[in-house]
Amino acid sequence: MLGFLKNPVVITAEINMNLMALIVMGLISRLWGLSYPRAVVFDEVYYGQFVSLYMKRIFFVDDSGPPFGHMLLALGGYLGGFDGNFLWNRIGAEYSMNVPVWSLRLLPALAGALCVPLAYQILVELQFSHCAALGAALLVLLENSLITQSRFMLLESILIFFILLAVLSYLKFYNLQRHSSFSGSWWVWLLLTGVACSCAVGVKYMGLFTYMLLLAVAGLHFWHMIGDQNLSNVSLMCHFLARGLALIIIPVAMYLSFFYVHLTLLYRSGPHDQIMTSAFQASLEGGLARITQGQPLEVAYGSQITLRNVLGKPVQCWLHSHKNTYPIRYENGRGSSHQQQVTCYPFKDVNNWWIVKDPGMQQLVVSNPPRPVRHGHIVQLVHGITTRYLNTHDVAAPLSPHSQEVSCYIDYNISMPAQNLWRVEIVNRESDTDVWKTILSEVRFVHVNTSAVLKLSGASLPEWGYRQLEVVGEKLSKGYHQSMVWNVEEHRYGKSQEQKEREVELHSPTQMDISKNLSFMAKFTELQWKILTLKNEDTEHKYSSSALDWITMDTNIAYWLHPTSGAQIHLLGNVVTWTSANVAALVYMCLSLWYLIRRRRKIYDIPEEAWQLWVSAGGICVGGWAVNYLPFFLMEKTLFLYHYLPALTFQILLVPIVLQHLSDHLCRSLLLKSMFSALIVAWFSSVYLVYCTFSPVTYGEPSLSVTELKDLRWKDSWNILIRKQ
Repeated sequence: MLGFLKNPVVITAEINMNLMALIVMGLISRLWGLSYPRAVVFDEVYYGQFVSLYMKRIFFVDDSGPPFGHMLLALGGYLGGFDGNFLWNRIGAEYSMNVPVWSLRLLPALAGALCVPLAYQILVELQFSHCAALGAALLVLLENSLITQSRFMLLESILIFFILLAVLSYLKFYNLQRHSSFSGSWWVWLLLTGVACSCAVGVKYMGLFTYMLLLAVAGLHFWHMIGDQNLSNVSLMCHFLARGLALIIIPVAMYLSFFYVHLTLLYRSGPHDQIMTSAFQASLEGGLARITQGQPLEVAYGSQITLRNVLGKPVQCWLHSHKNTYPIRYENGRGSSHQQQVTCYPFKDVNNWWIVKDPGMQQLVVSNPPRPVRHGHIVQLVHGITTRYLNTHDVAAPLSPHSQEVSCYIDYNISMPAQNLWRVEIVNRESDTDVWKTILSEVRFVHVNTSAVLKLSGASLPEWGYRQLEVVGEKLSKGYHQSMVWNVEEHRYGKSQEQKEREVELHSPTQMDISKNLSFMAKFTELQWKILTLKNEDTEHKYSSSALDWITMDTNIAYWLHPTSGAQIHLLGNVVTWTSANVAALVYMCLSLWYLIRRRRKIYDIPEEAWQLWVSAGGICVGGWAVNYLPFFLMEKTLFLYHYLPALTFQILLVPIVLQHLSDHLCRSLLLKSMFSALIVAWFSSVYLVYCTFSPVTYGEPSLSVTELKDLRWKDSWNILIRKQ
């Protein structure tokens, strides 16, 4: 019964010592002295703010991309016990003792370290020699710019890690495709490809470039499978569905999950929620939710409401009026109606309150039971404090002469009758009988007499209008625009018919009992749209650069300067590596063109297997470089050198590929091979020498003298900081 114990239990394992050594060296190069400097380094001042907001569960919007990368940085802070209390207001500011610097920088450093063995594995899966794969890994290991970027609380190293993981996973999946389709490992690598792609996109939208490349490669490979007569139609359909599940459905689901976690964590109101709609703001704890909690849901005749413009640009504002009138004549000589001004005011104010009145009745209170206003109903809007009716007529607006003036009507006993009837149109209605709802309904007000639509023009009025925003009647209202759409933000059922009692009521807070919660998809859609459309004003930065500057590294970025010594950290690449990568790309394209021309003439310089290997490697490496670099020429945003690092990584992988190809197919004699190998050794020695030369400004220590710093300025365009004596 216990016979199996007669022999010892033996476990055998294969350990790739090359891979283990690369992992160790990668960890040492990225983790050594990680807490130094204990000060805010460049964009840590930007990402640190979001980490603090995560720690305090305060909602924010970052227009630079999705939240997954920020959540990973926040995870580091959480693991280190960070409470979020630090003022991220200045590069170089010393971290207080409550900031776990090592923990905050750990995940980017680990991601950067693991890029080294990933580079090795990618070349192995591309069917190149272990020597070439080792060369690619060492180039990534000794690349100063990749080291610098991975040692701080920044996102590029995490992005590059997921990009390389996606490429490696797809290559492993593709290589298994030939002999073990639908096996366990086949599924693992296929699913991991989709997961890594979604993570890359979730860190930064730049990850979308590599995701599109891999989808194109997968599509091309599947196209070749269609021509394989050995595969049945059922088998092809299974392959198609498997790829669709792993490369499209799962990445989309994971992308949504990033936002779900993000919105679950950030449930408190904060400074950024003002750019969101009233419904979104009301779903957050505190802020608007404290004001709107318990308001009546359905707007009825007699309701007292504030109307917020949905556009939120140039600032969020509410429909507003005050006792002042439009000037009889404007500065340009045009005349006005001299009626009471109507504007859009960017602050909470009692003059933002309006009363929804039934044109057929005089009462300004809600009846019992309330009579709800529905889509298509005709209403009058009465200004709560002045009791004048919202009006528009065929008089040019003060700053938008092609639109109608909007005012509150004053009867001057002249031939200008009141035109104060408005039709309520619910833009996001589900049926034509929908009830106008607080916060949830987006409505347009269409003037019955002129068909003009109440609109925020966005122009700022002169001093006579207190610099408030102009509201107009847009006569040509074809199509939908958010500037024409309003939603009820604050709402109460009016109870006082007398004006003085009503004024007291308007000054009092609203408290009733109904809650309004947005679904996840509604919040996701709104947040995603804000991320894509919200544009911060791009200002010229001291270290901004153009995409053309990156190839030849004509620019650098000073990340940190010691307050007293000459110690400093710069984003600077290994000059030999960058130059070699450019040369390798040029050689690859020239050789490919030469081979194509020769093959067109039925002249085959290299074996077919070597040609297929050359093409597939170029598709990944040159394609990866192109898709991660060329789009920046079309972008209207402030660009920095670190934007080039994903493209550079692909270009670095190409260097040993080209070198092995030259050695295997162009160095025909033993003497040439020996000479070429000697040149490679000399070249690699220069890579290591440059790495050592620039390591003081990569790691920030040791401190360099003025003379040593000047010696590092290999290009006049580099901004090496020299402290004045």
